[in-house]
Amino acid sequence: MAFPRPRPARPELPRRRVRTLECGQGAVRAVRFNVDGNYCLTCGSDKSLKLWNPHKGTALRTYQGHGYEVLDAAGSFDNSQLCSCGADKTVALWDVATGQVVRKYRGHAGKVNCVQFNEEATIIVSGSIDSTVRCWDCRSRRPDPVQVLDEAKDGVSSVKVSDHEILSGSVDGRVRRYDLRAGQLCSDYIGSPITSVCFSKDGQCALAASLDSTLRLLDKETGELLGEYTGHRSTAYRLDCVLSEQDTHVGSASEDGSVYFWDLVEGSLALSLAVGRGVVQSLAFHPTLPCLLAATEGRVQLWREETFQPEGDVAT
Repeated sequence: MAFPRPRPARPELPRRRVRTLECGQGAVRAVRFNVDGNYCLTCGSDKSLKLWNPHKGTALRTYQGHGYEVLDAAGSFDNSQLCSCGADKTVALWDVATGQVVRKYRGHAGKVNCVQFNEEATIIVSGSIDSTVRCWDCRSRRPDPVQVLDEAKDGVSSVKVSDHEILSGSVDGRVRRYDLRAGQLCSDYIGSPITSVCFSKDGQCALAASLDSTLRLLDKETGELLGEYTGHRSTAYRLDCVLSEQDTHVGSASEDGSVYFWDLVEGSLALSLAVGRGVVQSLAFHPTLPCLLAATEGRVQLWREETFQPEGDVAT
């Protein structure tokens, strides 16, 4: 006789602040987990990029090479390389171990807001205030992009990459999904300038945050509006939205110093975290754990679930 499987544990949300990183980089423009969630990157207004173990609170390396504020960064699947972008209009590819810039890609006509690697870390995808998404070949010496996606009518604020798609959000109020296998572009009109987009973990949905203080969950294939989430404040800044590690909750940074989480299905507000007094600029949700990084001013806070037991000495 087969025993029934135990019921999966109720998904938890990060409710406890367990650590604060004083980054020493001026304002932290973005915080990003690496692929397995063991490390994170912080992008500073002082032109630096830093690699951390946020769980221990240790700074591992500083990467210097941008000429102006660093606005976004990402790690490769094998943790050997980083890419970053900034207000100096460049995209940089770094060697993690040596701390050196391997390549610098110049081609955008304005500040570059967002970068992502593809799955194999052979291509860097970047989105800029110049209204284009550009794809750069990491293995080639060619200085020009291998592809330019110029459908946006205003600045590109956010890009995400899946195994065969590029998702972009633009200030023109549209979410665009480029299906690279089919060679198709799907565009959904939101109407308000978009600050952040992301895929759900199951690949079925896209989440978009916009400057009308609303998050919207869209069916990726049909564009159907599946949910709307409100209660936070987003009217002026480029704030991040996230999905929890099991796709059960959607989260957003807010200009009132808090982070908000809503139940994905019900749309009800599930939690608000008081992070600080200033704008919460950037968020990163751990790929497999109920663990959140929130950047405000010059600090990054690590939040964990209520039952989390930190190892050793933890300074908050």
